[in-house]
Amino acid sequence: MHLTLNDPLDMHLHLRDHEMLKITAPLSAHSFSGALIMPNIIPPVDTKQALLDYKHRIIEAIDNENFTPLMTLFFRDTYNYKFLSDMHDELTAIKLYPAGITTNSEGGVSGFDLEKLKTPLTAMSELGIPLCIHGETNGFVMDREAEFVPIYEKLATAFPQLKIIMEHITTKESVQALDRHANLYATITVHHLLITLDDVAGGMLKPHLFCKPIAKRSEDRDALIQVAVNAHPKVMFGSDSAPHPKSAKECCGCAAGIFTAPIALPLLAELFEAHDKLDNLQSFISDHAKNIYNITPPKKSVTLKKEPFDVPQSYGDIIPMRAGETLKWKIASVQ
Repeated sequence: MHLTLNDPLDMHLHLRDHEMLKITAPLSAHSFSGALIMPNIIPPVDTKQALLDYKHRIIEAIDNENFTPLMTLFFRDTYNYKFLSDMHDELTAIKLYPAGITTNSEGGVSGFDLEKLKTPLTAMSELGIPLCIHGETNGFVMDREAEFVPIYEKLATAFPQLKIIMEHITTKESVQALDRHANLYATITVHHLLITLDDVAGGMLKPHLFCKPIAKRSEDRDALIQVAVNAHPKVMFGSDSAPHPKSAKECCGCAAGIFTAPIALPLLAELFEAHDKLDNLQSFISDHAKNIYNITPPKKSVTLKKEPFDVPQSYGDIIPMRAGETLKWKIASVQ
């Protein structure tokens, strides 16, 4: 059995920087047509020059692959219309992090005072720049995303022309919010479609499955699966593939992040086939993102074959999800 996907897009991707970028960027560029690149490197991408420099490093790392890095800025409440207008042609979205809630987010937003956020969010509304949000409070870890839903709704109501992307949603509450506001959308990762907290910590602790937002309950995973495999038009694939070196994962103080970029398409094919929804994978992996972001990525056809694929034990010093396991699908060709 074969399956061809046209212009696959990853709408939430961490490539990191420098030596790690040289490993991660080619892996995504090989099987994806484009990806929304997260800005929380060190220092964060929060100026036009920083964005252009980071984009140049990515293009240099992928060599001649047919791949577009869709660039983002790290949200600052000092952004205004003039600043954003000057960057409009280079900018796909702006990423907002609550302060200290995840990797390299210490400079994020503390509190959600609408008056303080009004200038940048109004400018983004007028310029048509989507706002991507890592939606978690600093409450109890299993409740953080559900507690953030009222903030999503507050922002959606106050700025009705602003496209708001609820990033890497993990709860049934976030799924339910999708249909309450016309301007709320979401990305869903492959790992949150496959695992629950029980897979992470129900037996021996599995550090390479530890991520933020943390995997939730089975009923939350089931809600995500339903909107993904049934091609809900407001959800799209975003891997949140977040590489860390083995030394930062297998240690005290394990870093949050799951590396899935090289195996995301085979994993998704396996999942969608299991639900008899392979025909809907094209929408989830590309078509919805094109419509939501109004983008036209470079043409790329990725053909998957139902044939066993042994996941490598590592990519450089990065351990992928399912390392050493055998998947049911593999990437057969890329054109």
